[in-house]
Amino acid sequence: MTFLNDMNSLLFTGASGFLGNNILPNLQMLFDVKTMGLSPSDTYNVNIANTVPSLNEYFDVVLHAAGKAHMVPKSEEEKKLFFDINFQGAVNLCKALESSGFPKAFIFISTVAVYGLEFGENISEDHPLNGKDPYALSKIQAEEFLTDWCARNNVTLGIIRPSLIAGPNPPGNLGAMINGIRTGRYLSIAGGKARKSVLMVEDIHRLIMSLIEKGGVYNVCDDSQPTFRELEMLISKQLGKKVPISIPYWMAKLMALIGDLLGSKAPINSLKLSKITESLTFSNEKAKRELGWQPLDVLENFRIE
Repeated sequence: MTFLNDMNSLLFTGASGFLGNNILPNLQMLFDVKTMGLSPSDTYNVNIANTVPSLNEYFDVVLHAAGKAHMVPKSEEEKKLFFDINFQGAVNLCKALESSGFPKAFIFISTVAVYGLEFGENISEDHPLNGKDPYALSKIQAEEFLTDWCARNNVTLGIIRPSLIAGPNPPGNLGAMINGIRTGRYLSIAGGKARKSVLMVEDIHRLIMSLIEKGGVYNVCDDSQPTFRELEMLISKQLGKKVPISIPYWMAKLMALIGDLLGSKAPINSLKLSKITESLTFSNEKAKRELGWQPLDVLENFRIE
């Protein structure tokens, strides 16, 4: 326990994002936290995608959450941004740490997208990293670099691969679902039976101390693996809206085929339809077993605002 008690200072990259806004106050109760990112309020206001930051102090722990996600690249330049931010950003951060002093622990926020799966059930950390899109590939490269860098420099590395993250005003697909239900432009498909792994955002800070001590690679999600319909009902109730109408699969398939012809502006296409109607869940057993972690139940704890 002395090892953990000696951990006083923490550098948090990406603290001004969705994740950071939700866990920073809790981290500040445990550590002397300095932040790094693109916000004027950050301690170190720097773009690590193209700059090696200059650190004027030593940090016991680094929590690296800065990254690019939640968009489909439409050009080679946009594809390159993923690698600049997610991979080169990690490289530049580590170069800075080589000058300021190697931390005792480094925690990296990765993603279940590294597996490259559109469907599957209870996927474990042993599954091959088959992600092919720029987001997944850039995270895989960052994981590989950090694994080697931390091993060479005797730094304890913890990598967590969150699933869909739930919390106040979430981004990404969950945010799109909320907005669709709020505006009446959301349709449930085939009864919403597909299941997805979801994680309460505050569960991440509840993992920090164990990750610092033990390190390792872990999927993180809740136990309930809610169906789309369960999420739709939960969101509708909180918004005071009617539960969305569920249309049959054949109708959604026809709409998706039309969407394929219309391109990226279409509300649905075959790829989106597959993601909505196929279950994709991940196993959290390793994190629970090795870190002594018990996740919050999303259906009991999620609040939109």
